[in-house]
Amino acid sequence: MNNDWQSLFAKDASLFPHLADLAKDQVLLSTMSETLFHQASFLDQRIFTPDLPRQIVAWADIDSISLPDSPKPQYIFHIGHVGSTLISRLLGELDNIFALREPAILRQLADVHVNQPAEVGWASDEQAERLVQVEKWLSRVFHAGQRTMIKASSFVSPLAHPLLAENGTALFLFASLDRYLQTILAGDASKQEASALADLRLRRLARHCGQALGKKEDLSLAQTAALGWLCEMATLCDAKSQCTDAAIKWMDFDDFLREPTSQLQVAADHFGQNLSPDHAQSLISGPIMSSYSKAPEFDYSPSLREQLLAEAAQIHADDIKQTLLWVDQLARRFPIIAAAIATAETRR
Repeated sequence: MNNDWQSLFAKDASLFPHLADLAKDQVLLSTMSETLFHQASFLDQRIFTPDLPRQIVAWADIDSISLPDSPKPQYIFHIGHVGSTLISRLLGELDNIFALREPAILRQLADVHVNQPAEVGWASDEQAERLVQVEKWLSRVFHAGQRTMIKASSFVSPLAHPLLAENGTALFLFASLDRYLQTILAGDASKQEASALADLRLRRLARHCGQALGKKEDLSLAQTAALGWLCEMATLCDAKSQCTDAAIKWMDFDDFLREPTSQLQVAADHFGQNLSPDHAQSLISGPIMSSYSKAPEFDYSPSLREQLLAEAAQIHADDIKQTLLWVDQLARRFPIIAAAIATAETRR
């Protein structure tokens, strides 16, 4: 990169604010083509290659750039493992949508939000200001008429409230608790992830419930998986209740898989996109639906998913049954958990 990077930053989305060094108040910019954005499942360090041009600049130097007015990004928030990458890829095929999947800098700000801004020396008003700045940076596009759609990481859901508070638009993706348990228990990686996140999710859920819910060591395998559903659904329900002027659409991923063409049209319409039945059907019939969204080089289909979930349901039947009873008991004690269950039941 050269010293003219600020004018390039103002021109379009090609200079991407990839990561921030919050202690040094610096930002790592990467040079990204529109094709690379289109292909990327994750916009974090996993896409770094030796050939990807990068430059570290001061946060204040980016903030000083006069950027053209752009529409506020639209969002896909989700509870994890519920097809958010798939739906982002399908919607990202539309000409007017510039899809960003899991920008790492938003996850960094979510970490600050959850762990208190004082840890990086920010007052609460500065934390809000920084989030506004980053959202503005991410709203830049390549072509007139495009609008950014951010598929956030599930770790970013604690930011759903501030990001949607002023007339935001979002799709909230979820699955029923029993299907979510089958999904997590069907894969070794997802089970390991659930275990690794258990302590953090217990702390987050305790804030929603107003008291601690126990220790990670006391949870069964299925309870550990259920903790993810409880934490993320409670977070999204809380955001929905506080963002009264936001346009939020709940979508059950299993409903999407049962009627993908019509459900894709529903999602597109929610985001203000005109998607004809023929165009929707062509997208559903294309290669995106038959490959693993996070790694398209691998085959993965709804039928294979159904097979894996059925196997997990059989193997872990007793643990799942006891866990569903455990969650029902929690719902009697904590209104936010009852609200999460009610939301999943009524939005199907």
